[in-house]
Amino acid sequence: MAYSEKVMDHFLHPRNVGELEDANGVGQVGNAKCGDIMKIYLNINDDGVIEDVKFNTFGCGAAIATSSMATELIKGKTVDEAMALTNHAVVEALDGLPPVKLHCSVLAEEAVQAALRDYYERTGRPVPERLAAAGHGDCHHGACAAG
Repeated sequence: MAYSEKVMDHFLHPRNVGELEDANGVGQVGNAKCGDIMKIYLNINDDGVIEDVKFNTFGCGAAIATSSMATELIKGKTVDEAMALTNHAVVEALDGLPPVKLHCSVLAEEAVQAALRDYYERTGRPVPERLAAAGHGDCHHGACAAG
């Protein structure tokens, strides 16, 4: 299986690894089939800007790389900009993924959405419709747990 240089770089030198003790948004998703688990921590300021983001991922190299890239893509962005992150944007930023590893990019998108949903719930704000339905239910794309 061939990985791009960017995938290998984010796997071997992941960015934003760890936990944020003062996170005001935390999301966790998992894929029951492959066993990957991603947890994203957000620190969002009063202006709705993601000041810091960290992740912990248990999984394959592609899962680690997509988590790392997703955090890079949303750090410094507004909540609305982060909400628009798609798995396709993560794949494109990594210069592609093998087809059998595309589910990792979906998990990264869903982990960000779960963390944003948690942020809205913690701050007592109405959860946007896009986030309300994302990542709940049948584990179709692997969102087995949120929170």
